[in-house]
Amino acid sequence: MKITKQTFGEVGHEPVYAYTLENDRGMRLTCLNLGCTVTEILAPDRDGNLENVVLGFDRVEDYLRRKTYFGAIIGRIAGRIRGAEFALDGKTYTLPPNEGNNHLHGGIRGFHERIWEAKPVEEKDAVGVEFTYLSKDGEEGYPGNLQVRAVYWLTNENRWIQKITAKTDKKTIVNLTNHSYFNLSGNGKDLILDHELTLKSDRFLELDEELLPTGKKLEVEGTPFDFRKGRKIFDGTVSRHPQNLLAGNGYDHPFLLSENLNQEIVLRHRESGRKLTVETNQPCVVVYTSNALGEDFAIQGGVPSRKYLGICLETQGLPDAVHHSDFPPVVLEPDGRYEALTTYTFSTE
Repeated sequence: MKITKQTFGEVGHEPVYAYTLENDRGMRLTCLNLGCTVTEILAPDRDGNLENVVLGFDRVEDYLRRKTYFGAIIGRIAGRIRGAEFALDGKTYTLPPNEGNNHLHGGIRGFHERIWEAKPVEEKDAVGVEFTYLSKDGEEGYPGNLQVRAVYWLTNENRWIQKITAKTDKKTIVNLTNHSYFNLSGNGKDLILDHELTLKSDRFLELDEELLPTGKKLEVEGTPFDFRKGRKIFDGTVSRHPQNLLAGNGYDHPFLLSENLNQEIVLRHRESGRKLTVETNQPCVVVYTSNALGEDFAIQGGVPSRKYLGICLETQGLPDAVHHSDFPPVVLEPDGRYEALTTYTFSTE
């Protein structure tokens, strides 16, 4: 197993480095100290061919110019906050609106555009990178100095382990996720419409016209949102279900997980034989099928960007929880510790 480091570009006068983790089986994961962004995961198909199974860019400028959030850590709060404000202990905090009247993915310069401190780490059967970042009191309108640590491990079992922890010196809100777009066909050569997704989820959150939760938890039974026995992504793109239409002919929905850390999210691509199993300690996964992905640029390798080129499996707390008292809270106290654990296991069948 080994770790290599090379210069990827710079932001302002700060260097952006690419760290490549490689295990003994040849699988590789490359990530940047810009937003902890995963730029490439080379995973084998059933014939052993290594191909990239995430979307990314070849240049640092594109990560800043295109608001795709490819592969990055999203924070302090993943998703949307209605009205770009929230209250804690009777005090209202105003955040920058960056999607209409709402606050999206941490604001104008969320965690995805910040340079993190990074250092290689090693264990007996894993190599990794430890990222740290201090989000100062008042950054993007959030209270408290928030110290964040994200560690990416690659193991010899072709498993990417992602552990994110945070502590604060003032009561604040935290809900972090990774925003990788997966495409198991390899090198973006096919859309994700024939990918089959299986979820251990009986309910999903209803969204309104601004893609914010209404507060209603809908049953998946009898709908295109029922992934309990496996379903192709294609079903949601042709569905006339109001929630599929609302999301731009596809999915952009939080699914409440009925189990944790027990193969609760499985993505398959039958043609290549690739299988991705996602396990997490978080209460939900936001499934986004890149319904709004721009078509006026190219990703790495010159592949044209287009709708349905990738699928995001964003493990996290429930979006806009600050405005729904019956959602699990995303408040972090000074004596508390935020901890999000998600593992991504790549295999073939």
